[in-house]
Amino acid sequence: MMHKKNNAGLFFIFLTVVIDTIGLGIIIPVLPSLIKELIHGDLSEASHYGGWLMFSYAFTQFIFASILGNLSDCYGRRPVLLMSLLGFCINYILMGFAPSILWLFVGRLIAGITGASHTVAAAYIADISSSEKKAQNFGLLGAAFGLGFIIGPVIGGLLGQYGPRIPFFAAGALSFFNFIYGYFIVPESLTKENRRSFSWRNANPIGAFKHMKKYPQIYALIICIFLVNLAAHAVQSTWSYYTMEKFAWDEKMVGISLGFIGTLLTIVQAGLLRIVIPRLGLPKSILTGLFFLTLALPLIGIVPSSWMLFAASVLYVCGGIGGPAIQSLVSNLTPSNEQGQIQGGIASVISLTAIFGPLMMSNLFSFFTKENTPIYFPGAPFIMGGLLTLTALITAYIYFQGKPRVSQ
Repeated sequence: MMHKKNNAGLFFIFLTVVIDTIGLGIIIPVLPSLIKELIHGDLSEASHYGGWLMFSYAFTQFIFASILGNLSDCYGRRPVLLMSLLGFCINYILMGFAPSILWLFVGRLIAGITGASHTVAAAYIADISSSEKKAQNFGLLGAAFGLGFIIGPVIGGLLGQYGPRIPFFAAGALSFFNFIYGYFIVPESLTKENRRSFSWRNANPIGAFKHMKKYPQIYALIICIFLVNLAAHAVQSTWSYYTMEKFAWDEKMVGISLGFIGTLLTIVQAGLLRIVIPRLGLPKSILTGLFFLTLALPLIGIVPSSWMLFAASVLYVCGGIGGPAIQSLVSNLTPSNEQGQIQGGIASVISLTAIFGPLMMSNLFSFFTKENTPIYFPGAPFIMGGLLTLTALITAYIYFQGKPRVSQ
């Protein structure tokens, strides 16, 4: 019976992340066009506003991720997860009706406050997974993200041909469907005996960081998470702008390219990861993933043609084996009754990168593509991303050299 309940929980989490990512992916191809419409500006100016939109989302999530993680430790994963799904629905509807750029910011603030779906999903998986299965089950989050990126951007690119607002309403409808599904179907994963009282002392980003100080064995891993997620904003924050600027892609082509990346990501996270991690172990899987990222990001920034960009994307996606391996190792090194707290802390770290990452990468892109730029180089954010992942690779290598027992 417990096995069936765990399978039902995994399926729900998988479906939740798929639908959430479809909603996000739907709007990516059309967001530059909507921003241009609202500010009456060009693509370079739109990328600047796009960076600030991601900043507003990340800043509010940075503040609230630990609160929601602690709430899930106290009241269970289910109610917090449902609240976040409803928040995303409201966000997309507001952005779809936005009469000015200000309304886009209001929508992203709401999404940031309630954006706990991935945080609580990770805690949910930690609740129902054995130590041996955590890396593979965390990989399901990546596979779900990849599958959502197969479907979402393609739908967004196609719907975007009928206007930049239509995909936002489609994303809102999907989020509402996910909320209804979760309300009637989702089982609770956190047993009452494993719950703990809510603490405002820990339910804030500073408290979460202080709490993680109890576990010095995860310091280097948290640094790697920070650097990798900061580097990832070279792709997340500038892909649409970069490909439209350098290769003159339209919304449809952007959607197809993200669908291609999503397909590869699903293959890696749902299939390859389950083969590689058991054979290599967590440390070698982490180092291998970081190596691929360090190689792929600069290549993406310098390739001269579209087909080479697709080839470099294959290497980039292979780097996805590192993230679930790091997350699994952190989870294994911390107590079972603090998974919500720890995952909330990790979410705060990731949100911190999302505060600085979009501004760093979008401003790099804007500076090197503006009309009077001294050097025209739209791939600059990807070079920066490669330097950041190289630093993470060196950090992880030194950590594992000094901690041989971590391989278990």
